[in-house]
Amino acid sequence: MAGGRDKTLTPDQPPQAHLPVLFAQVMEALRVLKDGAYLDGTFGRGGHALGVLERLGPEGRLLLMDKDPEAIVCAEQRFAADTRVSIRRGSFAQMGLWPQVQGGLDGVLLDLGVSSPQLDVAERGFSFAKDGPLDMRMDPDSGLSAAQWLAQAGREEIADVLWTYGEERRSRRIADAIIAQRTLEPITRTAALAALIARVVGRGEGDRHPATRSFQAIRIHVNRELADLELGLEAAYQALRANGRLVVISFHSLEDRIVKRFIAHKAQPPAGNRRLPALQHFQPSLRSLGAAQRADNAELAINPRARSAVLRVAERLPEVLP
Repeated sequence: MAGGRDKTLTPDQPPQAHLPVLFAQVMEALRVLKDGAYLDGTFGRGGHALGVLERLGPEGRLLLMDKDPEAIVCAEQRFAADTRVSIRRGSFAQMGLWPQVQGGLDGVLLDLGVSSPQLDVAERGFSFAKDGPLDMRMDPDSGLSAAQWLAQAGREEIADVLWTYGEERRSRRIADAIIAQRTLEPITRTAALAALIARVVGRGEGDRHPATRSFQAIRIHVNRELADLELGLEAAYQALRANGRLVVISFHSLEDRIVKRFIAHKAQPPAGNRRLPALQHFQPSLRSLGAAQRADNAELAINPRARSAVLRVAERLPEVLP
């Protein structure tokens, strides 16, 4: 997601060397104020961040976070000289620990899932299309790699991860094959794991590789993506000022379900139950802004990876004093 800046860009166009997903919709959703404070919790290579900076005035602030050390290097190379920008390596789940955040934010952007550079570099181990070390960690200095986890996890744990995070119907058969294979030799390469899964699953759905669901599930588990998302949403909510915007792009139904449920919990009273005592008066603290948004045909034509992207937006409501 890197590249030079195109001087001919209009405000609703991304840099041509990078295709940030749903760029125009994100910029509209954030509604950047010239003197506002914003956090991009998933910097990647900075496509959305550049759009925010173009809209900020000299008094505005942009905070950039990412787990990936390569993304942080990119952020420092591109934006460290800009006095409006602060950069921190880490998960957005811990954004509330950053003193810069504690002054309040006018917008938070979370662009979930794996970034294009992570997919495109074989050595990161995210892709079954390119052989490389079976790593999959967004932060290569933290936690177990995919190879290390597969070497020690039990059959039931592997099957449960593949089913829960990948909705893989053959999860138990794949887990059995992994256990059998690792007794012969460790599974340390993406191509070896992809080939093993393909032998078990057979043909994929349509043009999808048969290992797609399993690779996705293992990546989500290794990086604690859903747990971090739940923590990050609450941290963003706590940091937002009145009328601040929460903008989230998800690429998986489980992620989108968490985001949708979180917004609804803050925006709508819980369903009543006539058998239980009436709850105290519910005061909404978020407002959902429209339905989920998806990429249009024009964007899909130039960026097929946007096909599963779902954008949800909510606004922090002013606190009502009793």
